Amino acid sequence: MAIETEDTASREGSLGETIRTIIAALLIAVVFRSFAYQPFNIPSESMVPTLLVGDYLFVSKFSYGYSRHSLPFSPPLFEGRIFAGKVKRGDVAVFKLPRDGRTDYIKRIVGLPGDRIQIRNSVLYINGEPVRRERVADFVSDDPNLSIRRAARYRETLPNGVSYMTLDLYGPTDNDNTAVFRVPEGYYFALGDNRDNSADSRLPMSRGVGLVPAENLVGRAEVIIFSTDGSARWWEFWDWIGAMRFNRFFQDIS
Repeated sequence: MAIETEDTASREGSLGETIRTIIAALLIAVVFRSFAYQPFNIPSESMVPTLLVGDYLFVSKFSYGYSRHSLPFSPPLFEGRIFAGKVKRGDVAVFKLPRDGRTDYIKRIVGLPGDRIQIRNSVLYINGEPVRRERVADFVSDDPNLSIRRAARYRETLPNGVSYMTLDLYGPTDNDNTAVFRVPEGYYFALGDNRDNSADSRLPMSRGVGLVPAENLVGRAEVIIFSTDGSARWWEFWDWIGAMRFNRFFQDIS
């Protein structure tokens, strides 16, 4: 018969306490991620110049209320949104891609329910009125994480005063002139700021995003917490400092 010694009991008690601490920490992290803020990283150039590849940001989950997509793996526990918050024109929002309900996309919300949205000669029209678009200095970059070296840059200002930069990479393209999109109740129209390199609501769901259902909204992008230009691989710790974009740390997203 094995006799439990004081040391054995102490070790088992310590192990149990460690396991309980780990479980508690995991539960806190899941709750924080599901109901407060969720971290995301930017893998594509569709939101340049607002967001760059290698940006890491926090998205507020409470801004729009909660849907099943607020939870990890989007379990079908309920439909619609609870504690729904107002989506504002110009918000940079993360949402689940409508055609699969799994892939995270980030775009700018320019069309609200009831709006008529159209692009004419690269100019955004909302309810028949052109959005102010001003040519500014070119976007120029030598960032190794970006394929863009120079592009025409414009300041776009929405009717509610939200102002941001967009890029025009190639001049006239098929997506620079569209039909009129009517945004039904419960949906939103989203565009990438890098207009010539963004699969967004201009394209049908089969090839792009289509209209974004309110239920698919995950949260509003709030702040860049960290950014790296990708020039240092994870094991090249001696180059980490040089790869960091310190000027983007803790930058508000607008």
